[in-house]
Amino acid sequence: MPAARDVADFDARATGYEAGWLGRLHREIADRTARLALAADPAPRRLLDVGCGTGYLLRTLAGRCPDAEELVGIDPAPSMVEVATRSAADQRLRFSRGVAEQLPYPDATFDLIVSTTSFDHWSDQLAGLRECRRVLQPHGTLILVNQFSLWLTPTLVGSRRGKSRTKRRGTRLLRAAGFDRVAWSALHAVIINAVTAASGGGHTPILAVDPRPSRGDGRPAT
Repeated sequence: MPAARDVADFDARATGYEAGWLGRLHREIADRTARLALAADPAPRRLLDVGCGTGYLLRTLAGRCPDAEELVGIDPAPSMVEVATRSAADQRLRFSRGVAEQLPYPDATFDLIVSTTSFDHWSDQLAGLRECRRVLQPHGTLILVNQFSLWLTPTLVGSRRGKSRTKRRGTRLLRAAGFDRVAWSALHAVIINAVTAASGGGHTPILAVDPRPSRGDGRPAT
């Protein structure tokens, strides 16, 4: 298993990951990601969450996808996987330990892959995206949510050197991994953004949508 940064930290936080203000933030990001994912693919059959944490996003998608056959999550932190497994009441949900760079699935297994606030912790982002491309079915969809903002540019010469933390870098990396029809959406505040990409060969355009809930005046909440 390739080295995955911050695994020990996430392992220690697993039991309380969905609690408190930070837990509410994670759930809000996951809820918006679910809306975006189902706008891109309203009826997925097989779903994968890369860096699934405690499984909240997959549990949410399971409740909204009654026809889905399986919803699979992987995470490098064993305690996250344990919490996710204990919290899964739906028999279609399965969680296991793993990393993006070595997805333990055959080619063309899933039609929808999601990943929220995990990408920044991948040891090799390009290798992980290539693995996502490999296990996606033709015309499959990837929803990648992470910190992508020009405000983060200074971090690229410091602690996050070599990471993809801007939309320009993200787009370039996705195309290098074999994805096309890349579309960006604002997800939370200024820094957390989502990118939707296709596994290639599709004909239906992917539209940028705003997954943020309305404030009641027609404009999205931040």
